[in-house]
Formats: sequence, C-alpha cells, structure tokens
Amino acid sequence: MADLRINLAGIESPNPFWLASAPPTNTGYQVQRAFEAGWGGAVWKTLGDPIINTSSRFAAVHFNGQRVAGFNNIELITDRPLEVNLKEIAETKKLFPDRALVVSLMVEPKRDKWHEIVKKVEAVGVDGLELNFGCPHGMAERGMGSASGQQPDLVEKQTYWAKEAARTPVIVKLTPNITDITATALAAVRGCADAISLINTINSLAGVDLDTWNTIPHVGGKGSHGGYCGPAVKPIALNMVAECARHPRIDVPISGIGGISDWRDAVEFMLMGATGVQICTAAMHHGFRIVEDMIDGLNNYLDSKGIASVSELTGRSVERYTEWGNLDLNYAVTAQIDTEVCISCNKCYIACEDTSHQCIDRLTDDTGRSYLKVREEDCVGCNLCAIVCPVEGAIEMIEQPASGISMTWNERQAAIATLKQRKEA
Repeated sequence: MADLRINLAGIESPNPFWLASAPPTNTGYQVQRAFEAGWGGAVWKTLGDPIINTSSRFAAVHFNGQRVAGFNNIELITDRPLEVNLKEIAETKKLFPDRALVVSLMVEPKRDKWHEIVKKVEAVGVDGLELNFGCPHGMAERGMGSASGQQPDLVEKQTYWAKEAARTPVIVKLTPNITDITATALAAVRGCADAISLINTINSLAGVDLDTWNTIPHVGGKGSHGGYCGPAVKPIALNMVAECARHPRIDVPISGIGGISDWRDAVEFMLMGATGVQICTAAMHHGFRIVEDMIDGLNNYLDSKGIASVSELTGRSVERYTEWGNLDLNYAVTAQIDTEVCISCNKCYIACEDTSHQCIDRLTDDTGRSYLKVREEDCVGCNLCAIVCPVEGAIEMIEQPASGISMTWNERQAAIATLKQRKEA
C-alpha cells in the first residue's frame, strides 16, 4: 500500500481527501461522521458574524440524464453562534487528533477584526486557517468574500493581518470570478500566505422555471445569483490550479478544489500542482462514504504506477502545461475508424461534415455493406469525431510521422524577426 499522507504547509493528514468548507462541515456532528468514514481532513464552514440563511437555497443542473452535473447555492456563512462552533471544533479535534482540522474565516476587511477571530479560533486547537476570499454571493454584497478576493491589494492586506495574529498555517481561498487568478494568488503570497486553495464557487444563476418564470432557486418569488460548483466546473478549476502551479513566483502549496468527484479527478489536480484536494458537491450528492472508494482507487493507482507516496504526484504534469505559442505546429494526428467496432451511427460523419473539415466518406464495400473511412490527407486531427463517437475504441487518433523539425509559433515568429533584421542590415 502506498503512503497517502500529505503535508500541506505544515498541516498533516492521513490522506489527501478533505471536505471543503460548505454545508457538509457545518457542525461537529457532521465533521466527526466524515472523519469516521475516513476523510483525511475538513475545512469547517466559514465562521464570522452569524447570518440568517434563506429557505430554498440550493439548485442543480442536470444534463443528459446525469443528476447534479452542476450545483448552485445561495447559502452564506455559518448561521450558528461563534461560541457554539468553537466548542464543537475543540471537541472534534480532541476526538480525531490525527485529522487535519482547518477553519474557514470571513470578517470585514479590518485589521482588528482579523486579529480577533484568528486568536479566538486558534485558541481551541485548530491545525490551520483558511481565509474565505471567494464566496460570490450575499457576503460579497457586504464587502467580504469575492468582493475582497477580486482586489489584489485587499487580498494582500487581509492575508497579512491574519498572519500577524496567526500561529498556525494560513491558507488563502481564491475566487475564480476574476480575469487572472494568478494576480490574487501573487497577492496572497505577498501577504505571507502559507498556502492557497482554489477555486471557490463561480457566480451563476442555475435556471428559470418555464411555468412560473421564477428563478431556480427562488425565495418567495425572488431570486439571486449564487455560487456554482460540481463536476461541470472541474475544467475551469483545473486550469486555474495549473496556472498558479506553473507561475514561478507562486511558490506556496496548493489545495485543489472544484468538481472533484472521484480519485481520478484528485490525481489530475495533484498532477497539475495540488498537494491535496477538497471536495464538497460529490459528498452532498452521495454521502461521506464515497471517501472509501477514493482511498482504495488512489491506493490501487499508485501501486499500479509503482509510486510509493502520493506526494510524488504533485506537479508532475505542470511542465507539460504551457502557452499556446510553445506548441509544436508540425505535430500531427489523424483519425482512424475501426470498421469492426463502428456501429454506423453516423455521428462522426455528421459532426465532421457539418461542423469540421468534411474528411469522412461514406462508402460501400463489395458486399453492399456501408462503412465510414477517414481521408487522412484532409484530416486536421481536431478530435471531434472521436469525441462524439458513442462507442469506445471505434475511433482512434493516430500519431503521424513528423513532417519536419519541431516548430512552435514563438519559434516561427522569432525566425521571421531574425530574417527581417538580416535583410534590413
């Protein structure tokens, strides 16, 4: 069995699977149930000045038969008194001393407010703090959450204020509702953050009821924008994690969040730079015991790769993620259809004919049986036919022999500039 232990900026846990700060970590009862199920850590639901939550606060986007492809919520931070939360945090840490117990915090952007809550929370024995600069709704309208998280100067200041009082590691949770995630990640680093976590939820409206015309969800006929998460946001989250991981000046550990539903998703996030991952929607959909499959799957994967420790995965794919201008323009793949596997549904033909490069022919053999064939000389290797094909293995993208030396767009432009300079000289 591989070693699944991680150390995120000094916060240790027996495996990389943590519950994210959200409804599943609202109470000691819930977090203790999660730890009993096997979760390596949890980030307690955001503490601050308690608020009043609305009734009717969740919504989901179902797609093509898949339940909860995306999840939307308008729930805010804790609606329970700080003293009650602190008492349950202390009890939980005492019962599970080997699990990572981090607490999410959100207060007004004032130095004394940050000092006050940091000291109170650390006094009950937490392993670390997570500053919530990501919540896009409700709290943002009050100048907190993503309203702070979208301003690098406020991210830096508030991180520094928290660090002034903190004795445990400070993680800064970043909002995806921004043009460049690395701008705020760098601000967190300047503020002396020990780690960053991302992404928080994406600003969204789940839908509109076509019968009543109410938003989904609605509160007495009125709706509001909320935070979007779940499997649908994974590609966005994975990109932002990778952008931070490959930035030379963002030199702190990353806790990956966003659409992680199983061990495979977790491995992808770790390969792209995350030390560990946080999970919410999958737990809300299927319950805490999903972590058992995650642990087993990760163990089996590491064993199959001959990897002794999960920490060896972190960042292994980062160097393969680059700017478009660094891609080899002479690299080529073409589609190949296996006629023995193909069911002749014509999905690939229609997709290619209508929306791509018209390089699939419908032919008939000597027996009168119709089949599909790719004209390789016209195929640009876009992958669309393989993507829309409903049969695994019916279409493969085959790497072609190199047509010349590697040539990227950046190299091409540099060569053109050099030739121009020579001519001018």
